[in-house]
Amino acid sequence: MKTLFASFATGFTALGVLFSSVATASTQTFKISAIPDYDAAEMTRSFDSFAEYLTKETGLNVKYVPVTDYAAVVTAFRRGEIDLVWFGGLTGVQARAKVAGSEAIAQRPQDEKFQSVFIKQKDLADIKNIQDVKKHSLAFGSESSTSGHLMPRFFLNEAGINPDKDLDGSPVYSGSHDKTYGLVEAGSVQVGAVNKQYWDKMVKEGKVNNAKVELFYTTPEYYDYNWTINVVDQKFGAGTKEKVKQALLKADASSSQVMNLLSAEKFIESKNDNYQGIEKVAKELKLIK
Repeated sequence: MKTLFASFATGFTALGVLFSSVATASTQTFKISAIPDYDAAEMTRSFDSFAEYLTKETGLNVKYVPVTDYAAVVTAFRRGEIDLVWFGGLTGVQARAKVAGSEAIAQRPQDEKFQSVFIKQKDLADIKNIQDVKKHSLAFGSESSTSGHLMPRFFLNEAGINPDKDLDGSPVYSGSHDKTYGLVEAGSVQVGAVNKQYWDKMVKEGKVNNAKVELFYTTPEYYDYNWTINVVDQKFGAGTKEKVKQALLKADASSSQVMNLLSAEKFIESKNDNYQGIEKVAKELKLIK
């Protein structure tokens, strides 16, 4: 009889553990984030809206977590504190290198053929092409930005310009595309490198001061932004990654404010191999090992 009661007790204990783990999985917060390359307040409004969309589509308790800089979101992803991130090409490569099994699962159509632009103070008649940047002051975005630093630096090198030796002083790192534009507009630097999507959006919305700033060079194309997901099936249950991926692929222009912020009409599938070119350039420039 004691053996029988012991068996019942063991069974109830196992059920208790099972129900407890199920409850934990259903109440855990699925955290999303993004590299901070836009205005912080606008990003919070937009990604909060997208978190609501993902909650509705997946049944997960989704929350947007803002970060202070590019390195911070890579670190949080590595620690497992963030489950899904809107990364740039370089930060995505950095993050996936630190988390085995993490994947780039979605991107915008334009991320297959992304570009950066170089902008300048309007009155600088001696700057007409990328080779003319030599001996002028220049601002990049974040050091970890693909479109605001990595690829602009690469194309400057291709043009025979070493940004650390051939400019008027050391390059400035503004931290984001809007701040880079602001530095050029204010006359603090003569040239700035920003992503073409940001520039086009600014032009479309009438936010470019055409009397002070103009575009003078557009780079060749490269892969850039992507949604990278952590190893979430272990944390939230089997099928979570696929469920989130399908929600991303279902999103359209009406899904949330984030689609307007990212100039995205939809997301398409992506994969880690798409960013091998970015990884190669980053290694050549010694920005990753």
